Amino acid sequence: MSEETAQIVLTVNGEAITRTVAVRQHLVDFLRTELGLTGSHIGCEHGVCGACSVRVDGRVVRGCLMLAAQADGAEVVTIEGLTDTGEIADLQAAFVNRNALQCGFCTPGMLMTAAELLAEKQAKSREEIRTFLSGNYCRCTGFQAIVDAIETTLAKRLEQR
Repeated sequence: MSEETAQIVLTVNGEAITRTVAVRQHLVDFLRTELGLTGSHIGCEHGVCGACSVRVDGRVVRGCLMLAAQADGAEVVTIEGLTDTGEIADLQAAFVNRNALQCGFCTPGMLMTAAELLAEKQAKSREEIRTFLSGNYCRCTGFQAIVDAIETTLAKRLEQR
């Protein structure tokens, strides 16, 4: 018995993509294996750790909880896309300057989530930043440096308005 498939048409990082996918294939697996976009990581596979975070139609979602077939017609942006556009260049620099990454496994998901917070263009307390990041786990940094980097980037962006 062959696996059921579906044809999907979507935009990934600004590029139109048409593919036939297994209907049970997760979006993060599709991005990694079919498109070679390996920045989003497969962690817990239960939507808890945030390592698989990608942006779908403007909102961050867990790529391990969404099927590729569900992205039919959607606009998907991965960490590679955010990097290529320069949208998070200042945030990435702050992560480096604040030593907010160590092994790097959680970093793409953290950056995706932080980009969503920064897009709100509103001042946030450290506690609000922590709450916003609560769906992303990091086992290396203890979050202090990550919050520092986001707080610094947010303050600079608000000053420039």
